[in-house]
Amino acid sequence: MKKIVLILLTLPALFSCENLLFEKDIATRNAMENFEYLWKECNEKYAYMDYKQINWKEVHDEYADLIYEGMSDDSLFTILGSMLNKLRDGHVNLLSRFNVSHFNIIKLGPDNFDFRLIQDHYLPEDYYVSGPFVHDFISNNRVGYIRLNSFPGTVSDNNLDFVLARYANTKGIILDLRENGGGATSDVFDLLSHFVQVKTHLYNSRLKSGPGHNDFTELEPGYATPSGRYKYFKKVIVLTDRGTFSAGSFTTLAMKELPNVVIMGDTTGGGLGLPNGGQLPNGWTYRFSVTQTLDLAGNNYESGVPPDIAVYLNSTDVNNGKDTVIERALVEIFK
Repeated sequence: MKKIVLILLTLPALFSCENLLFEKDIATRNAMENFEYLWKECNEKYAYMDYKQINWKEVHDEYADLIYEGMSDDSLFTILGSMLNKLRDGHVNLLSRFNVSHFNIIKLGPDNFDFRLIQDHYLPEDYYVSGPFVHDFISNNRVGYIRLNSFPGTVSDNNLDFVLARYANTKGIILDLRENGGGATSDVFDLLSHFVQVKTHLYNSRLKSGPGHNDFTELEPGYATPSGRYKYFKKVIVLTDRGTFSAGSFTTLAMKELPNVVIMGDTTGGGLGLPNGGQLPNGWTYRFSVTQTLDLAGNNYESGVPPDIAVYLNSTDVNNGKDTVIERALVEIFK
């Protein structure tokens, strides 16, 4: 099977690229030429232009009127960053030596997570930390609570085997991905491998392949393959919010396909497209999503994977030391 291979650019790597030089006939600091270059790159390579129903030509005309000869780098950066934010995508960035543009996905929804609340009222003071996982028993040792706040590249069979073996006799586990902003995709597959019994088809993806807004490769299936000594097939409640982004959102999409999993909380922040990027003629660097990830029914949840059960923190509950989302998850486990 042909595999899609992407160069994923992290922020530090993109900063270092600013020292690279374009060919002499391309390199320029002219504001309009840099604007036109970035607009054209997005128009031809961004994977979600039609999905988001963005009239990119209108955006061009709106922002072209703001470009003028002799403008400062700071002013040009502000305009280009504002144009990119029209895409409303946390994977879209412009980077220079002095600033980074970004779209703040988490502000699309209400605050739905307070770890201090969980520490004070659910977890013991000596809760376990196994690699990137914070975890312990809750609800009189009948439920395992597992918190994963990012995918740092350190998820492994070793830490997952320990965590899941510890909760083997529980009624269910709560996997808390709220405010998980993403990270290493390898972690996602290591995590999924402990929730499937056989090689399991969980999603499909395709790569932007041409200048037209709908030019894509054929869909490629994505699988999770079982790994490690311990698996978990009892009830799993995955908690999400708008801060569940990128790899966090991808995990949510994949786990929705598992029969023992319920997604609960708020819609995720999206970020299901893998980012790739390049360099402007003036040396600044940029990135944006160049793939689409679809669920098995063909749904495109780039703007956020919806929960199976929507639940939000209630101020009365919080004042009484209760996390509304966790309390609803416990009801789902014990029903």
